[in-house]
Amino acid sequence: MAGRRQNLDIGPVDLVSSSQIRAARALLGWTQQQLAEAAEVSLNAVARLEQEKGDARMGTLTRIVHALEQGGIEFLASADDKGPGVRLKRAVRGR
Repeated sequence: MAGRRQNLDIGPVDLVSSSQIRAARALLGWTQQQLAEAAEVSLNAVARLEQEKGDARMGTLTRIVHALEQGGIEFLASADDKGPGVRLKRAVRGR
């Protein structure tokens, strides 16, 4: 499968980048507040993670990634000459 991105089965959550979190949230049309509520973390935690200010706690990152996955996001690992990314698992209703 050369040249194709592989699905990142979020075991290694620490491989998910801040830019992937921002992109995933944008794909869902969620505000930082909505993501914080879905992940049951503080708004400040989401903002700091997205701005790459300090290291996020693994539990916080895990909750955020899980909330985005539950919202319909699929995280993609780097493959060949393509960087990591995100995509919708399915069409989002109302968009």
